[in-house]
Amino acid sequence: MWSNNKQGDSPNPAAAQPPAYQPPQSSANFNSSPAPAASQSFRSSAPTARNLATLGPGLTVKGQISGEEDLQIDGKVEGPISLKGQRLTVGQNGEIVSDVHAREVIVYGKVRGNLHAEDRVEVKKDGSVVGNITGGRVLIEDGAYLKGQIEIERGKSQKHASAELEPVGAGVGSNS
Repeated sequence: MWSNNKQGDSPNPAAAQPPAYQPPQSSANFNSSPAPAASQSFRSSAPTARNLATLGPGLTVKGQISGEEDLQIDGKVEGPISLKGQRLTVGQNGEIVSDVHAREVIVYGKVRGNLHAEDRVEVKKDGSVVGNITGGRVLIEDGAYLKGQIEIERGKSQKHASAELEPVGAGVGSNS
């Protein structure tokens, strides 16, 4: 009797539970497997297509930072930062004490160190940079603070184009 009652009561709820559980599996199968589906849906809901790591305002890092994703720093970093091909954003509360190498550097906070950008450097109106800036393009907004030198590096294609435009014999000592 016990087995009949349990079986009589259990099959109906057991039969109802698998169909309720199966739709999540079928939606996971839509993206081929359960684990990637969860991470893919999370990534697709992100506001930007690029990965963005954030260092919050309550954090202090002493040491080297390198990576292959965009980084926003709202805390304090003491140590070299290398984000080749990526963007570094120094937030309003952010403070960096070191050299930076990245594709783009945008400064809303404070930087004490040299900035080397493959593409561009922007120092926003409340931003502060004490150090040299090297990059292809540099934008310093009205009200920003800069103590250092700026060096604009032209891309290799621009160097080749300007070398081709120079007249032959325009070198040193040709007209003396």
